[in-house]
Amino acid sequence: MNGKGEIHKYELGGDYFIVDPASGCVHIADESAFHAQLTVDNGQLTVNGCSDECEREFRELFEAGLLFSQDDCEQYAETSVEAPLKALCLHVSHDCNLKCKYCFADSVVQEKSIMSVETAKAAIDFMVENSGDRVDLEADFFGGEPLMAWDTVVATVEYARSIEHKNFRFTMTTNGLLLDDEKIAYINKEMSNCVLSLDGRKSVNDRIRPTKSGAGSFDLVIDRFKQLYHSRAGECYVRGTFTAYNLDFAEDVIELARLGFRNISIEPVTCYNDADYAIKPEHLPQIFENYERLYELIRDGQLDVNFFHFNVDLSGGPCVIRRLRGCGCGNDYMAVSPDGKFYPCHRFVGDERWNMGESPVLWDTPFCERGHGIKEYFTKTHIYSKSGCSGKSAEGGKTGSACWARFYCSGGCNASSYECFGDCRVTDSDSVECLMMKKRLECGIGLNALKSL
Repeated sequence: MNGKGEIHKYELGGDYFIVDPASGCVHIADESAFHAQLTVDNGQLTVNGCSDECEREFRELFEAGLLFSQDDCEQYAETSVEAPLKALCLHVSHDCNLKCKYCFADSVVQEKSIMSVETAKAAIDFMVENSGDRVDLEADFFGGEPLMAWDTVVATVEYARSIEHKNFRFTMTTNGLLLDDEKIAYINKEMSNCVLSLDGRKSVNDRIRPTKSGAGSFDLVIDRFKQLYHSRAGECYVRGTFTAYNLDFAEDVIELARLGFRNISIEPVTCYNDADYAIKPEHLPQIFENYERLYELIRDGQLDVNFFHFNVDLSGGPCVIRRLRGCGCGNDYMAVSPDGKFYPCHRFVGDERWNMGESPVLWDTPFCERGHGIKEYFTKTHIYSKSGCSGKSAEGGKTGSACWARFYCSGGCNASSYECFGDCRVTDSDSVECLMMKKRLECGIGLNALKSL
């Protein structure tokens, strides 16, 4: 128990929640308890505005360290060390048969290219050699469109499966244009997860995901996507992107569910320019309304979907270091370009300032020192080194309150911070991206708390 912790209170669809960020406890309250005034001074809790029974329950939670609990995790962040490699994002193709307006690759990929089998094998060898005693390794086939490099995909899987002392989990993200019966059967056999890129309603998808000729892509892929999705025993997600064009993205989730897809992810576009599809601060009220609408539809059993952004594990969640550092960007996870260059993640590919080295002799190139330096940098990039998360400046001085969501989002996307602020360790809890993150976290926390009743 201490007097330095904080709580986060919010109402959603007539439900009331009180979150204790440091302990991870979520309390479902009635309206009276929610509106009670709670303050802590010198380690003492003061409760006003509720019944004696309600006050007693608040005091019991406080004494048990489940309310206003102290954040004592910084000690673990300070001792975090470099981790063995466990996952690679293989950009097997820097070519695509669609021309999506929001594609992040367009800004960094200047040449169309396909990863050779030799480069892919060298990347797998590097991961194995630098995986330590990890047995389970992951590789994601990405692009561009990975089906355009099908021979490389098949040869890479075959090669990795031949390495007896490691177990490989493969995933793939595809736009579906090149899917056929043979590829669907292979994906179902070899890929642990498959992500199908589709933005929802036909009108929305075709506006922003045209073919190179300018025609819509929805009708070209929907039947194959249904075939693949419904024939799979393993994981499969339909992954869309919402932009300023479809701020009513709840309708896209509803449409995807009507089409028979249950595992759905609709991500906000990441765009720091003046594109007409970019999400702006004035769009937030409508975005929040749509998250809340999805919350209520799922809560009330009117929409049976597994909505990716509402998946929040309240029973235990990831280990402390994962909560503080988030993804393994540049540390236990890297991305590889078609020409064998390594980068911290897929969002950095093509930016030579983040080139960590080249295969097959990654650390023996002129980038050796830089590669190790980048890995060390991301090892120490966590919620206590990010200004908007910790409420501290880069020099350690206090600049404001710590963000309540920091243990759930783990500081957000490092690449987004770099693109927006020019520094992976700068965040702004009042930015558009952070505000959207906090809204969907509120929805996910609420849904999962109610499920536990």
